[in-house]
Amino acid sequence: MNTLKAEKRNMQIKAKKLRREGYVTGNVFGREMKGSMPIQIEKAAAERLLKSSGKGSQIYLEVDGQTMDVLIKEVDFNPLKNQIDEIDFQALVSGEKVHSVAEIHLLNQSKVTTGIVEQVLHEISFKALPSALVDKIEVDVGDLHVGDTIKVKDLPIYSNPDMDVLTEADTTVVTVGEVHAEPEEESDTDAKEE
Repeated sequence: MNTLKAEKRNMQIKAKKLRREGYVTGNVFGREMKGSMPIQIEKAAAERLLKSSGKGSQIYLEVDGQTMDVLIKEVDFNPLKNQIDEIDFQALVSGEKVHSVAEIHLLNQSKVTTGIVEQVLHEISFKALPSALVDKIEVDVGDLHVGDTIKVKDLPIYSNPDMDVLTEADTTVVTVGEVHAEPEEESDTDAKEE
């Protein structure tokens, strides 16, 4: 599991100033904490972390020598400045289910030659114990054909006894649609030009 180092943030210093100085701001909260803990993370360390872990990932957060088991709850990205502004973490409690999301990644899309693969759902919401948390779900679509659909209830996560899936069972994850030919008018015009 990844470990991210952070330090407690001095609330007298504005977030804008910290960002200019190369930090990402954030908060850690949890049921066993009194209030939330404002933190600051070196920008380079935050960027490295988000290359391998995203929203819903479980990591170790080391704040001033204390290591906590946390979940990445929220990532605020500023597209104009192309930078991470803030990351929020939830401190996990062993034996207590936590609400999280897992990103859906499609595998073998290039094997589908009879139709167009359309991903309808990009993440699944669930509750699970810290030991059962997942941050991504891989769905193999290589054997799908036109008209095939995969729903949430078809995924292994749905029947996992350690997880309470909160996304509706009948929600479509991925479907394969027909490849539509070009409209007739265009092919008539092309024929006349030849």
